Amino acid sequence: METIDVRGLSCPSPVLEVKQAMDRGVKSLKVLADCGTATENVTRFARNANYSVDVKTLDDGTTEFTLNAQ
Repeated sequence: METIDVRGLSCPSPVLEVKQAMDRGVKSLKVLADCGTATENVTRFARNANYSVDVKTLDDGTTEFTLNAQ
C-alpha cells in the first residue's frame, strides 16, 4: 500500500497527488490530510474513481484515508 502525505497542501494539490497515484495503477492507497476541504475533495474524487473510502481521524487531528480500487 502506497502512502501519500498531503498535510499542509491546499486544494487542488491533494486530489492531484491521489490522481497521479491512481494513474500509475496504484490500487491501494493511504492518504494523510489535515485540511477539511481536502478531506471532502479526496473522498469525492476517490468514490467517483470507483475506489472504496475508509476515513478515520488520528489522535493528532490528521485525517487518514484508506482507498482501495473496487
